[in-house]
Amino acid sequence: MGIYQWRDLKKPSGGKRNRYYKVKRKYAFGRYFTPAVLSDSEERTLVRVRGGNYKVRLRKVVYANVTDPETGKSKKVKILSVVETPANREFARRSIIVKGTIIETELGKAKVTSRPGQDGVINAILLRESKG
Repeated sequence: MGIYQWRDLKKPSGGKRNRYYKVKRKYAFGRYFTPAVLSDSEERTLVRVRGGNYKVRLRKVVYANVTDPETGKSKKVKILSVVETPANREFARRSIIVKGTIIETELGKAKVTSRPGQDGVINAILLRESKG
């Protein structure tokens, strides 16, 4: 079953609210969220999307591509733990990684900039530790 993502609680002009004025359309449906969980092994799934294209969904995660903003170099490093998730604090407890998550890597703390459920990869930027 899909998730309907249209904005049909919006009132039509004139303030009328009597009759349902939209018909549900196939292109307005979405899918359930696929969490990318920190694990011992990596797992990806292919999902066919509208238009015949495919999305790579990351299910289980081990490594991240971390970029150092000072040098501009990227490196594939192991993720040690999930520190904080601004989207939902429950995600950090369950080790779910989404965009904006702060992760602890072998190089230090990094912020995830990609969407693992959409891109199939985790890209992150190394955070500078502030002193004082």
